[in-house]
Amino acid sequence: MAAPMLRGCCLGRCWALACIDSGSRHGRGAATGFTSSGKRGQSFVAQQPLLTAQKSRKGEHKWAAVVGLEIHAQIASNSKLFSGSQVHFAAPPNSLVSFFDASLPGTLPVLNRRCVEAAVMTGLALNCHINKKSLFDRKHYFYADLPAGYQITQQRLPIAVNGSLAYSVCVGKKWRQVITKTVRIKQIQLEQDSGKSLHDELRSQTLIDLNRAGVGLLEVVLEPDMSCGEEAATAVRELQLILQALGTSQANMAEGQLRVDANISVHHPGEPLGVRTEVKNLNSARFLARAIDYEIQRQINELENGCEILNETRSFDYKLGCTVPMRDKEGKQDYRFMPEPNLPPLLLYDTASLPAGADPQQVINIDRIREQLPELPSETREKLIQQYGILPEHSFALLNEVGLLEFFQNVIKETRAEPKKVTSWVLNIFLGFLKQRNLAVNESPVTPSVLAELLNLLDRKVISSAAAKQVFEELWRSKGKTPSQIVSERKLELMQDEEALERVCHAVMEGHPQVVMDMKRGNPRAINKLIGLVRKVTHNRADPMVIKEILEKQLSS
Repeated sequence: MAAPMLRGCCLGRCWALACIDSGSRHGRGAATGFTSSGKRGQSFVAQQPLLTAQKSRKGEHKWAAVVGLEIHAQIASNSKLFSGSQVHFAAPPNSLVSFFDASLPGTLPVLNRRCVEAAVMTGLALNCHINKKSLFDRKHYFYADLPAGYQITQQRLPIAVNGSLAYSVCVGKKWRQVITKTVRIKQIQLEQDSGKSLHDELRSQTLIDLNRAGVGLLEVVLEPDMSCGEEAATAVRELQLILQALGTSQANMAEGQLRVDANISVHHPGEPLGVRTEVKNLNSARFLARAIDYEIQRQINELENGCEILNETRSFDYKLGCTVPMRDKEGKQDYRFMPEPNLPPLLLYDTASLPAGADPQQVINIDRIREQLPELPSETREKLIQQYGILPEHSFALLNEVGLLEFFQNVIKETRAEPKKVTSWVLNIFLGFLKQRNLAVNESPVTPSVLAELLNLLDRKVISSAAAKQVFEELWRSKGKTPSQIVSERKLELMQDEEALERVCHAVMEGHPQVVMDMKRGNPRAINKLIGLVRKVTHNRADPMVIKEILEKQLSS
C-alpha cells in the first residue's frame, strides 16, 4: 500500500489553540498498563512501579499508590490534522470548520505534514523509538461533539514507543535536596481532538462548537511508574517545558492545549495491584496533584471501610477539592477499534533507507529532524549551573516561568553585577512583584536594561541595597524614568562624606548608652541595632559595612 500524501503546513510565529471547558472530553488512547478488571498487563511485570508507602488511617497496614498518566498536547500547527481548517484560539463558534471536520459524506482525510514532524521530534526528545511504519485506526464512541461517531487515532501501531522522561523532585522541605526520577513512556500517538460542548443551563440546552474538532493531538502515554500527585505534576511540568522548547506544542494548560488523564490505584505492597479509576481532563498541574492525592486517600478509605473500588471514570471538582463519578469505564471492546480505511500506513525514513529521488515534500527524514532538535530544559539547567554558578533550585525557577530565563540572560549581558546577585534580584524581587500583581514577564514595566542599570548602581556602591529596593518600587510606578533619575530626584545616593557619617555614628552612640554598653559586653544584636539607627538617621543612604567599621572603631577608641 502506498504511503499517505502529506499536506504541508507552515508554523506561524504565535499560536493560540482551542480551549476546553469543564464538560468537554475526548476519547482515551492506549491503556496505561491496566486491563478493565483493574489488573495490570503482562508487559509491566518486568519492572515494578515506583511506590510510595502510605500508612492507613487505622495504622494497621501500609498502602502503596500507583499512578499512570495519559497526556494530550495540542500540536502547534496552522491547520488541523486531516483538514485545511485553520486553528485559532477563541475564534467565533463554528467559524473554523471544514466539510471533513463536520463529517459530511464523501470527504476524505489528508494528513498534515507539520503534525507528523512534531510527533517525530517529540518522540526523539523523549528517547522514543520512532516506528518507520505506523497505522491509523478508528475509535468509535458517540457524542454530539464528535460528528463522525469515531476518532482517528493510532491504537495498534503508534508513531513512537518505548521512551523515557526524566524529572526532578525535592526530598523534604528544602529544594536543595533534589533527586532525579524517570518515568517510562509507553507510546506517543497522533489523533484528532473532538469539538466542544457548551452547556447553557439557563435555557437547559447544549450547543456544539466544532472549531476544535480535528485539531491535531499528541497523546503521550506514561507508564504507571509514579506514586503521588507531586511526582505526576512535576513530570507533566517537565514535559510541558520540553514541548515548549521543541515548539511542537504551546502546551498552555489554561487554554486547554495540555490536558491530563490520571489512572490511579492502591494496594498493599507485595499484593496484586488494585482496581484503578481514571480522573479525566485535568488542565492544571496544581489540580492534577490535588486530584491524585485526594483519589489515593479516597480509595484507601473505601477499602478500609470494607467497600470495593469501581473501575470508573471520575472528574475533579476543584471548588470542593474532590473527585466525583462521571461514568463506568469503557473497555477496548466498547470502542470497536478498526483500521482506518481512508489512510494507508504512515511511512517514515532515515538517511540510510531514504528512497533515491524521493520528493522531499512527500518524505519525512527522521535523521534530519534529529539534527534540528534544540537544547532541552535539562541541558539548559545544567548549563546555567555551570556557567553562572547558581544553585540547582534556581535553575528550575528560571525555566518554570515563561520568559524569565530570557529576561535573566539579558540582564546578565548588561550589568557588571555578579550572576548570583542578579539571580537573587530576578527570582526574589522581580518575580515577587510579578506574582503580587498577577503579571507575566512580558507585561513587566521594568525591562532587563532598566534592572541592569539599577544593579550597576548597586555594584558601584552608588546606592545601598535598601535604596535599590526603593528605586525598584518607584520604577513600577514611574514608567519611563531611569534608575539614575530616581536616585537623583529622591537623593538616595550613599553618603560619600566619611567625616559626616562618623559624626552621625557618634551622635547615635551618645544617644543610646545602654545599647553601647550591650555592644561592649559582646551582644551581637546591639551592633545591628546601632547600624539600624544610623541608617534611619541617614535615610538608608549609608553603607551598613562602612557604618559597622566606624562604630567598631569608635568603640575601641
